[in-house]
Amino acid sequence: MKSFVAVACVALFVAAVYSADEEKKEGDVKIYKRLIPADVLRDFPGMCFASTRCATVEPGKTWELTPFCGRSTCVVSEDQPPKLLELVEDCGPLPLANDKCKLDTDKTNKTAPFPYCCPVFTCEAGAKLEYPEIKQEGEEKKN
Repeated sequence: MKSFVAVACVALFVAAVYSADEEKKEGDVKIYKRLIPADVLRDFPGMCFASTRCATVEPGKTWELTPFCGRSTCVVSEDQPPKLLELVEDCGPLPLANDKCKLDTDKTNKTAPFPYCCPVFTCEAGAKLEYPEIKQEGEEKKN
């Protein structure tokens, strides 16, 4: 029994190290996620319509948003009655204009699979990218 616990601990440690390495490979790409109502065709009521592929997609399945940099997943809400939703993952908004930060065309690969197609910016020393404020769903407008 002790050997089983030891093997399980080693396996867990290896998995944690591998997971940390995977995050480093993706770099500092921040993935933005949002749920939106899915497009549904009346002839295919239990499926999401992927307009970028002109195809229907079963709940739980994912598709690339080519020619855009992102991916979507068809999901079923927990509401009663359940609704089809689309979980959209993409690079998010572009940063605000900044003369000290430029799009790095050598590191940006627009044709790579998501998330590696996200734009990469290089800034001068001391400069930092700033992004527009994204209002979360449900936030009230302040007048």
